[in-house]
Amino acid sequence: MNSFHLCILASDRPFYDGECVSLSIPTDDGSYGVQANHHNMIAAIISGTVSFRITEGAELEYAAVSQGIMKVEDNDVLILVDTAERPDEIDEKRAMLDAQEAREELLKKRSINEYREAQARLARALTRLKTKGKTGIN
Repeated sequence: MNSFHLCILASDRPFYDGECVSLSIPTDDGSYGVQANHHNMIAAIISGTVSFRITEGAELEYAAVSQGIMKVEDNDVLILVDTAERPDEIDEKRAMLDAQEAREELLKKRSINEYREAQARLARALTRLKTKGKTGIN
């Protein structure tokens, strides 16, 4: 079986460390896929859903991630993100409230930095809601 080592690290905890056969990350240009023996590279990750398969035939695993980077080197993939959550760890009501608050912040006349922070909060909240829906857990 063709696999590679995957390590996903969030700023507050190790999220996953083990073998993987396929991986998809969110980037500015859309989803980017990685499989065994992928060429060496570095990519910027945007807030979105990461999906990965641990073994052939296994179900996809999902994680809501915030911005970060991915490094692929010699069949070893390292993902560093600010946050990573499994669908069952996401509080749907809290994510909906966060999204609403971020939308309200976007409407206020603030500095460009505050506007960008609100955009990032909204993107993270919407990602969490989208990823929560991947499991059927409500």
